[in-house]
Amino acid sequence: MPETSTGDRGNTDSGGGPDGTGGTVPAHRLRTSRRRVLAAGAGLTAALAVSGAAPGRPEPGAGAAPAARPASGTRRPDERKLRALVARMTLEEKVGQLFVMRVYGHSATEPDQADVDANLAEIGVRTAAELIAKYHVGGIIYFIWAHNTRDPHQIAALSNGIQAASLGRPRGLPVLISTDQEHGLVCRIGEPATLFPGAMAVGAGGSRSDARTLGRISGAELRALGVRQDYSPDADVNVNPANPVIGVRSFGADPKAVASLVTAEAAGYRSAGVAATAKHFPGHGDTTVDSHLGIPVITHSREVWDELDSVPFRAAIADGIDAIMTAHLMVPALDPSGDPATLSHPIVTGILRGELGYDGLVVTDALDMEGVRTKYGDDRVPVLALLAGVDQLLNPPHLDVAWNAVLAAVRDGELTEARIEESVLRVLRLKARLGLFEEPYADPAAIDRTVGTPAHLASADRVAERTTTLLTNGSSLLPLSRRSHRNVLVLGADPASPSGTTGPPTTTLATALTELGFTATALSTGTAPSTATADKAVEAARTADAVVIGTYNVTAGSAQQALVTRLVATGTPVVAVAIRNPYDVAHVPDATAHLATYSWTDVELRAAARVIAGRAHPRGRLPVPVPTADDPAKVLYPIGHGLTY
Repeated sequence: MPETSTGDRGNTDSGGGPDGTGGTVPAHRLRTSRRRVLAAGAGLTAALAVSGAAPGRPEPGAGAAPAARPASGTRRPDERKLRALVARMTLEEKVGQLFVMRVYGHSATEPDQADVDANLAEIGVRTAAELIAKYHVGGIIYFIWAHNTRDPHQIAALSNGIQAASLGRPRGLPVLISTDQEHGLVCRIGEPATLFPGAMAVGAGGSRSDARTLGRISGAELRALGVRQDYSPDADVNVNPANPVIGVRSFGADPKAVASLVTAEAAGYRSAGVAATAKHFPGHGDTTVDSHLGIPVITHSREVWDELDSVPFRAAIADGIDAIMTAHLMVPALDPSGDPATLSHPIVTGILRGELGYDGLVVTDALDMEGVRTKYGDDRVPVLALLAGVDQLLNPPHLDVAWNAVLAAVRDGELTEARIEESVLRVLRLKARLGLFEEPYADPAAIDRTVGTPAHLASADRVAERTTTLLTNGSSLLPLSRRSHRNVLVLGADPASPSGTTGPPTTTLATALTELGFTATALSTGTAPSTATADKAVEAARTADAVVIGTYNVTAGSAQQALVTRLVATGTPVVAVAIRNPYDVAHVPDATAHLATYSWTDVELRAAARVIAGRAHPRGRLPVPVPTADDPAKVLYPIGHGLTY
């Protein structure tokens, strides 16, 4: 899914309630939610009862539903009743269950007029409720730019409105609501929700316990908002420093370490009753093309894929991962046809389902990405994905085209109805395991005692402190002394907040340092500082005791690189903080000290400030090697490098 999103707009309003009016769900209605679901749809879902027992773990290839360890919020699906449920569905309803769609608006029934207009233009409906009525979609995905995520109470009300709209239909089913809450670089729900360091930062910490804590707390907060599937963790092994789309979204370059943290984070989500999703199969960690913009080609041999890319996915499958997301890229060693993995029967059915023994839910990456649209039209992509073996079709650019194409493929005999039912069963199994047939609604009373609590925020701070990585420390500059380096100038890039709710980074760092006893001043110089901006920064640096500059993806000959060189020439000590890729250190070697935070959200920057001030010791270790600036084949700092004091 896309890395970043634009921010929200407007004020909070409530989503649709069970009465379809757009109001919040009353407490007494929530207490009877189980009865409502079981009675909904003229008795259709009444046929489905799920036991409270936790599911077992089948042997690979045994043909059972994906295993999940015993966990709170999970149920054992009754296969016989699920099949009876599917048998009473119309073909249109079955096809609808396979789609996960975006929809604009903060409310299921009363979105802002601009969102109504966007829905009409892109989907042909006015609201989420109309989307469900027309297409019977089985899932809805939340985005910031779709104005779904303004604040916790609004999100929960939207979720409840979506569920009410679906359950109020004849044969209505609960909706599986999802989002991309990776933390770090990709985060759709921002403050006051708890925001953790991203995957590569967690990789630098190297703690399975921290990864599990992230999943457990993030899962609990998502569940409180009515979001029951997270498209996380990222299981890609990032071995290419030039990777434009994964990078710090990966736990690192060591496949075994990535596998360990993937399974730990997924276990945390599972314990909270939220479905985790390992992505992007068969592996997106060695690309130079962004699959949002084109189709990458992975040149790994089958042997390299087995030893590198497959390792985290194999571990996730063995541990009972809830879902796996496919990648829009070609791997000729796995399928020489030129089809992207999402549309590849040899990769999805032959390898993922056959060789790796995975019979759980497979979801495509977003179908509006160019990587999957390069070779085929939008009418062929969803049909080919189902023929390849996927179950859920995520966010097609034109839902009417995709939905009708699948219907036509069944009616024409290209897809059998039995094939559709196979995927519908996997979707319903997951919904049943998550307890959606019994408890579809978010409880508004649970929000304030769950989302962004002091205990959760403190946990995120502790995790972040274990991730900050000290790469160099010339003249033992760090930790800075308030006696000799009290006046600190904070410069650097101020990229937009991943969630639209944090930053800007220079202000966050300066504020944190001031709270720690320094006199810190922030000056944003951007990712490409002009000559005038650089002159102003250099002049300010001459009178400072120390400079802290946040760097963002520095390249050879860039304006950021030139600015750091000029700052060093002033004689003022310079601390370079790589706020995204840790590879920046190779391009600004003259800075006195170098730190890596792996992302620029507040929790990571506050931890870096505590390290700079000596209130915390740097404990992170590089989870990827850093190559030299002039030769990517030479390693400047290896995996595991990291200083402390």
